[in-house]
Amino acid sequence: MYSLPSVIMVPDKKEKSDTKKLNIALVGLGNYAGALAYGLENSKCCRLAAIVTGHPEKANEWKKQYGIPDKNIYNYQNFDEIKNNRDIDLVYVVLPNSMHKEFTVRAAKAGKHVICEKPMATSSKDCMEMIKACKDAGVQLAIGYRLHYEPYHKEIKRLGQEKIFGQVRFIEAGLGYKVDDGSNWRFKKAMAGGGPLMDLGVYCVQSCRYVLGEEPIAVSAQYGPNTNKKIFSEVEASIAWQFEFPGGTFTNCISSYNANVDRFFASADEGQFELSPGLSHGPFKGKTSKGELSFPDINQQATQLDEIGKLILDYKPLSSHITGEEGLKDILIIEGIYRAAESGKKIALV
Repeated sequence: MYSLPSVIMVPDKKEKSDTKKLNIALVGLGNYAGALAYGLENSKCCRLAAIVTGHPEKANEWKKQYGIPDKNIYNYQNFDEIKNNRDIDLVYVVLPNSMHKEFTVRAAKAGKHVICEKPMATSSKDCMEMIKACKDAGVQLAIGYRLHYEPYHKEIKRLGQEKIFGQVRFIEAGLGYKVDDGSNWRFKKAMAGGGPLMDLGVYCVQSCRYVLGEEPIAVSAQYGPNTNKKIFSEVEASIAWQFEFPGGTFTNCISSYNANVDRFFASADEGQFELSPGLSHGPFKGKTSKGELSFPDINQQATQLDEIGKLILDYKPLSSHITGEEGLKDILIIEGIYRAAESGKKIALV
């Protein structure tokens, strides 16, 4: 389990999660920041207190919409001054992948807890530096694994790990969408670190791992055809990979910017279970060999923020499944997938 740094002070009872909200600064105001802002409006434990953006026009829009005071508005150059702002408890990094390390490290040095969006970084080396910076500063580091708190995904995790239908033998996981415009930063390798595997494939990697409760021991992988060399001049259009797990489970996964796919399927000795839509933002639908799954459609961002916020407000260590160490595991696996695709060989992951 993630160990709580010893420098964290013992909380005063008046500051427990039932009487205080965690003040959040969003770093980066792209599309997903809007979803997080809506989640913060519905959160019981967190509130939007500050923003960090390189666009003054966005800063003005958010200032008006969310009532953010001028003293809580930062840009990327003066961000380090956030260390002097006692109104801010945690920084949520919602920037292009290549900027995750820089702003996580800077936030840690400013004494702020951090949630970093996935993928954690563009390399395992960066992930390790982020983990070290947060531990050295005595702050906690979480990765934005919203699906860990989503009811359908909690159920497929239970079905797999508790072997409700016996040992899972095969998993199929795929997430992708058709892209017609490559102007987004996600198509620049220096900013994204890769293509759909970095952006979408992490959901497939995660679902296989938490449904089985195991780590893959080997992977084979293949790039899909490049159907548009203008859009996909720097990153892959599609990639498929196959995991082998120590319990004997085999998986077939795909992430793509060239096909619409959103599905999770698991076959076990005594039945099956699946979600379709399965790995996106939902709303999800699912069924098992015994019938339909039916769970409420939740605000995923608010739920994630509340679960993380309660622990930080109560000065408790984060659950191991959402820490920086978990993010590092994903990136190590993703690096292995890319090595397998490049080499055409099966790559050991242990």
